[in-house]
Amino acid sequence: MNLVERAKNILISPAKEWEVIKQENLTVSQMFLNYAVILAAIPAIAGFIGYTLFGISLGFISYHVPLGSGILWAVLTYVFSLISIYIIAFIADALAPSFGSTKDIVASTKAVVFSLTPAWVAGILYVIPSLAILVSLASIYGLVLLYMGLKTVKDVPKEKMVGYYVVLLIISIVIMVVVNMIVGAVAFAGLMTSYSY
Repeated sequence: MNLVERAKNILISPAKEWEVIKQENLTVSQMFLNYAVILAAIPAIAGFIGYTLFGISLGFISYHVPLGSGILWAVLTYVFSLISIYIIAFIADALAPSFGSTKDIVASTKAVVFSLTPAWVAGILYVIPSLAILVSLASIYGLVLLYMGLKTVKDVPKEKMVGYYVVLLIISIVIMVVVNMIVGAVAFAGLMTSYSY
């Protein structure tokens, strides 16, 4: 699996690429080590650079995240994003029989890992914090890819696909919100207490 080709193909011709992915003999560790570990670093590193060096501007007010908090935020964001992938793939796999599919952790991981490509690639835009909204838009495309991936690699029956997708989507959103709250609370705890009276 060539990382650059895979990322390009899943973004440009996803229907065709999902069929290729379905046939590939990959392991969970290969997907993590050869793809997720590398691409998930993009938003973490770009966010660190953007928020610490360039800062956030709101009108006439500009704020730069302190170096220590920025490093902690980047490391936690990276680590928790990888953990979240595994949790979401595990949940997708556990839910599969309830929606007419079979348990197959490799197929579930394929759907989750490769659907995150748009958010990871667009994560480079965090270098300029004011462009962060574009990363959110790319993430929406990732949701489309997740639907396509689940449908293709998990062989979910057509009549149960929407239910499977919606349940997994809600669970994924809850996981991401909790992760972001934990990362923010830990990384910026010192900042909050230093400004309290």
